[in-house]
Amino acid sequence: MVRTGGSPRGRALTETLAAKCGLHRNYVGALERGERNVALLNICRLAQALNCQPADLLGGVEGVEAKTLGE
Repeated sequence: MVRTGGSPRGRALTETLAAKCGLHRNYVGALERGERNVALLNICRLAQALNCQPADLLGGVEGVEAKTLGE
């Protein structure tokens, strides 16, 4: 995910990105901070708004281990 930071400019970028993809700015901010899981449909929306392929947003996830239930 593209990180925009906590500065006023970063918040403005988050709001602009959220508006482009039809998502709430708080949801996009939570995605940036890793606080929310993202649905495939929203990955596609974000990719379209960023003029990239959905796979481009998933780069580097092969090294991430899935958490098991109950942990």
